[in-house]
Amino acid sequence: MSFWRVFSSTIAAFFGVQTEQNRQKDFQSQSPLPFIIMGIILAIGLVISLILIVNQILG
Repeated sequence: MSFWRVFSSTIAAFFGVQTEQNRQKDFQSQSPLPFIIMGIILAIGLVISLILIVNQILG
């Protein structure tokens, strides 16, 4: 799977707008590892961005 396919699929899943057709394609992939890694990266990015936003507002 390409980087952009994994990225867009993971972003859609994050926001709960993943279509059933795309979800089925994702589950037919060889390994769930790219989705797990991308999910962890996006979760860390979300937490860091929230920390930065709160620090800007309070600072």
